[in-house]
Amino acid sequence: MGLRRTLIDVTPLRSSPAFRRLWIGQALSGFGNQMTLVAVIFQVWQSTESPTWTGAVGLAQAVPLIALGLFAGSLVDRVDRRRFYLLALGGQAACSILLAVQGFLGNVPAAGVLALVALQSCFVAGSGPASRTFIPHLLPKHQLAAGLALRGIAFQASMLLGPALSGLLVGRLGVGACYLVDALTFTAALYGAFGLPRTDPGDEPARPGLRGVLDGLAFLVRTPVIRGALLTDLAATVLSMPTSLFPLVNAERFGGDPRTLGLFLTAVAVGGVTASLFSGVFTRLPRPGLVMLGGSAVWGVSLALFGLTPDPWAGLAFLAVAGAADTVSVVSRSTVVQTHTPPELLGRVSAAEQIVGQAGPDVGSMRGGLVADATSGAVALVSGGLLCLGAVVVLGATTTDLRGSTAPPDPRAAPAGP
Repeated sequence: MGLRRTLIDVTPLRSSPAFRRLWIGQALSGFGNQMTLVAVIFQVWQSTESPTWTGAVGLAQAVPLIALGLFAGSLVDRVDRRRFYLLALGGQAACSILLAVQGFLGNVPAAGVLALVALQSCFVAGSGPASRTFIPHLLPKHQLAAGLALRGIAFQASMLLGPALSGLLVGRLGVGACYLVDALTFTAALYGAFGLPRTDPGDEPARPGLRGVLDGLAFLVRTPVIRGALLTDLAATVLSMPTSLFPLVNAERFGGDPRTLGLFLTAVAVGGVTASLFSGVFTRLPRPGLVMLGGSAVWGVSLALFGLTPDPWAGLAFLAVAGAADTVSVVSRSTVVQTHTPPELLGRVSAAEQIVGQAGPDVGSMRGGLVADATSGAVALVSGGLLCLGAVVVLGATTTDLRGSTAPPDPRAAPAGP
């Protein structure tokens, strides 16, 4: 019984067919997305050999999310969320096809590749908040953490397999093959979306335009537990995201072989998958906010140690620890956010969470590239990890509501009545 409570809870997959279809579709699509991420970074690195340019890949993804995310979240809180999600997925698939075409044609400048990445990110700004509203609609509250952990293991598994296969395909068939696989996996995401029920925003749809956005921001400002969760994650990602530094570290420690570039993201994914497999350890804990703070602190320390060690294989081990800590933090953050947000505000709050969870790492990658260009890869990694640790300590000490936030109880664990 003890081991069963330690392993990941798959109850949501058994109890909700709609959630199961959505999960399968997003898992397969996430696999293609990870292949594209490695292919874009490698293509930009090949044409520029600059960590600043590889960091700009993150910026191209982040700017549309920041500029459009809150307005998209407000729209999600006004319309049929299923239909909106389908339209946004279709736009992402079209961009993947365009990336595949330019990949096979070749000789496209780095700026052109980044423009396509930015266009695709415009559609992600809409699909992300919409997809985050489905889990609370499909699952009871006591299964939210388990559902989020299942989403996490799908993402981490895609990180584990996607980069490794991407490195092999890039070496044999070129970047176009990776982009084409990504485009094909969107059929799975569309399959999952078509199986969703109609999902309306609730009894109080968002006000149109800027007023709806401001209502969502006002809720974030006056709710310390959600504000603290988002700020903690933002501090961790903006200050210490290492992705843009991987080509530089790969060149220094592995001779720049594209087959080993994927090992860095794979190491992070190994840790993430391991943490997800044993997610029962932390999803059943009563204080997800405190768990999130601990995971974010371990993330910072692990990345600082990755920057300090000269041994490449020890470095990969530290990345695996960082990946495990990141999974713990992300699942706990989403649990806090979704259990403390009213349904009519979930699109806008999910948009803010997406900006933090996706644009934050993208901005952090840009920061890492700039610091590495000015100093070195090791300095960028170590300084970022220590800054992350300091920020988490300060936020944890000053946000009592986050430390004390509790998860919904599981009625199955309640004692039987007389």
